Amino acid sequence: MMMKQADVSKVRREIISHVGSRVKIKANRGRNKMDITEGIITETYPSIFLIKIEDGSSDTVKTMSFSYADVLTKDVQMMLC
Repeated sequence: MMMKQADVSKVRREIISHVGSRVKIKANRGRNKMDITEGIITETYPSIFLIKIEDGSSDTVKTMSFSYADVLTKDVQMMLC
């Protein structure tokens, strides 16, 4: 099944409208591995968006990137906190 450009654009617009919001991310990393974490949507680009994740136990900040297609295909699920 081909992804429609309109569908990806709809996901992109929705994420852009929530820049600066805290989200809970559930990412499918393959072979039955799921990463669940919380972060803040910091930046958006034409193909990807960035989420800043702060580790509460230390002062480290990690940035993860995801594509809009990952959200559309449900490899990444996002929920507002």
